Amino acid sequence: MSARDAQDDLAWLAGELSAIRRELLPPGESRALYLALDQGGTSSRAVLFDALGREVATAHVPINTRRTGDERVEHDATELLQSLRTAAHDVAESPLAAGRPIVAAGLATQRSTICCWDRNDGTPLSPALSWQDRRNASWLDEHLGARSGWVRELTGLPLSPHYGASKMRWCLDELPAVRLALRDERLCIGPLASFLAQGLCAADAACVDPANASRTLLFDPAVLDWSPPLLEAFGIPAAILPRCVGTLHDFGTVPVDAARRVPLLACSGDQSAAVFAFGPPSTTTAYVNAGTGAFVQRVLRDGKGPAPRGLLKSVLYARTDDAMGALYCHEGTINGAYGALEWLGKRVGVDVKRTLKTLSASLAGGDVPLLFMNGIGGLGAPYWLPDFPSEFLAAAGGPTTIVADATELQQIGAVVESIAFLIAVNVLAMHRATPLQRLTITGGLAVCDYLCEVLAEATQMTVERPAALEATARGIAYLAAGQPQDWQPVPIEKSFAPTGAHPVLGRFDEWRAAMAARTGAA
Repeated sequence: MSARDAQDDLAWLAGELSAIRRELLPPGESRALYLALDQGGTSSRAVLFDALGREVATAHVPINTRRTGDERVEHDATELLQSLRTAAHDVAESPLAAGRPIVAAGLATQRSTICCWDRNDGTPLSPALSWQDRRNASWLDEHLGARSGWVRELTGLPLSPHYGASKMRWCLDELPAVRLALRDERLCIGPLASFLAQGLCAADAACVDPANASRTLLFDPAVLDWSPPLLEAFGIPAAILPRCVGTLHDFGTVPVDAARRVPLLACSGDQSAAVFAFGPPSTTTAYVNAGTGAFVQRVLRDGKGPAPRGLLKSVLYARTDDAMGALYCHEGTINGAYGALEWLGKRVGVDVKRTLKTLSASLAGGDVPLLFMNGIGGLGAPYWLPDFPSEFLAAAGGPTTIVADATELQQIGAVVESIAFLIAVNVLAMHRATPLQRLTITGGLAVCDYLCEVLAEATQMTVERPAALEATARGIAYLAAGQPQDWQPVPIEKSFAPTGAHPVLGRFDEWRAAMAARTGAA
């Protein structure tokens, strides 16, 4: 049998299975599908869910990332847009989706990533500057360093080059095409989500949802609109920014093939969408999503009051016609999650991803005599030090000796523990403010049992890992579907309960002492 014949047979079998599945749908069950578009740091994904929240089909398209030194991280904006179009087309052509209507779509993107484009024809005028990009840190410190408290009071965020405003300022100062478009009154600049939504829908005007807008340092979450004082401080004209709308909005229609267009009804940030993956979020749960970076979010009951020291106050969801009904959360940001493991993989030359799956068994005895001071990508919450040095320290006898000859396994274990420790200090800050009852972990790093075990010990909470780890796509699909009450719950695949006697507890104490000594944190 030729390869072509085998492919034809597989295609026929997939079609037959799809037909059988459709015949077996319970009477009265909706055949409607919902399209989730998830633009991430390594790929663009399109996922179809049914009316009960069950995944039907998925497609993904890898993307490239350009890195220059430690400060510049960017993507080709045209490539990102095309990758989403390709993923949407591929998933719509899936045999499992054949004959079923796709009734709504949602888009989730990396928050804090920004782009400049021509508002008339959608042509990109800059790269997509990643949330990891810190190229304008010195400008930010020089021009607004003395007003960091004022910025935080207005936005709920620290003054950081990770957020969009300083990147926008760099584009206006450094890119001739951007300055020319500004002069000709055709410049649009804003979160990546706005560029992608306008491009996917071929819309006449750009709009921005509150979760992505709030990550620019130009947005006032109290009124859900751009802040004139912040725009003046950064020198950003209001006329070049997208119009602020709600999380749910008629953004236009996305073509998925030659004959079908799907209304784009929801837009949000990747982490903001992830909280909705399992239905209405609970105020007593800490939601951890661990990918390139790791994020801890805790939904607020009434949205009032400042965040615990060093944590953020973020907008999860809002309608522009009801600022009082907006949903807020406290959030902790860890920049060096899988990004730290990628850094280590280059350093030690091993397949870190494969090692993660067996790490728990390898370290069952707790033999990790190292601490890792994890400043990869800049030290995030609750410390906020963009230039924090990353280094290994000896754990036994106190973290005073820099270790240069540790084994590869010891280094991997120490980096994984550092990720868990950074997550834990944010969870514990939330717990001290208002007690938490459980912790749920999703994202690519959640597959690592050892990370979950260490997190359970460090927080002294049971860590629950759902069977579905890709939370962003499921969350934005839930929002696009209108937050249906019959969205099926996802079962817990594994729970990790603290023992209270693991050797990692001693290392967690030493690690916190070492961090306090290096950061000045209490």
